[in-house]
Amino acid sequence: MGEKIKKKLGGLVFSVLVLTVCWTLAAVALNKPMLPTPLAVFERMPELFLEDEGLKHLGASLLRIMTGLILSLFFGFLLGVLMGRKSWANRLFDPIIYLTYPVPKLALLPILMVLFGLGEESKLFLILLIIFPQVVLAVRDAVKAIPNNLYDIYHGLRATRLQCFTHITLPASVYALLSASRVSLGIAISVLFFAETYGTTWGMGYFIMDAWQRLDYPAMYGAVVLLSTLGLVLFLVIDAIGYLVMKWER
Repeated sequence: MGEKIKKKLGGLVFSVLVLTVCWTLAAVALNKPMLPTPLAVFERMPELFLEDEGLKHLGASLLRIMTGLILSLFFGFLLGVLMGRKSWANRLFDPIIYLTYPVPKLALLPILMVLFGLGEESKLFLILLIIFPQVVLAVRDAVKAIPNNLYDIYHGLRATRLQCFTHITLPASVYALLSASRVSLGIAISVLFFAETYGTTWGMGYFIMDAWQRLDYPAMYGAVVLLSTLGLVLFLVIDAIGYLVMKWER
């Protein structure tokens, strides 16, 4: 495991160095205030936290993402398992998900604001609409792929439903659950950035757009770096949860 961590950290450091070098070359070649060098952005970073309340903006975005992610994973997992195990549930909910899933989620933002206002509820529902269907479909497909003879073996051993769930259904669906959360997390952060430019004064979306309007480009790029770092940390947390939960992978 230690070797895997070293390789992952090495790859991460290499990627950061490559991006930093490319960014520096582009800033030097353009030589305009609209694209500051990484050094200028990193020098501005302490002020983002001390004077511009960047930490509060980051915390507001993190709270929205984590709340939406946890709710989506919990209810999406339950519905996915139900649809995977019960054919009547799959026939009932499958057409609804397939009809609503292709709808661009940003197109629903005005509707959510009309129904739930400009506050936290509309932003939370927007994240739910992004993550929830992906979790449901991923878990459902994983559960449906489980051979029925595995359940027959456990039933022959007089295992309870809870034991069948914990030893068969749950291990088979955890990987799909984590994979869906990784895929949908990036989309949720992108959409949340857009949603935070309306009806709020807290969040990284508001902070970035405010810095752009004030022509404070180092602060704008610094906030983008912070938002990217937030996404990276959440990805690493999901990987760590997968490592702790999926013992069979080790």
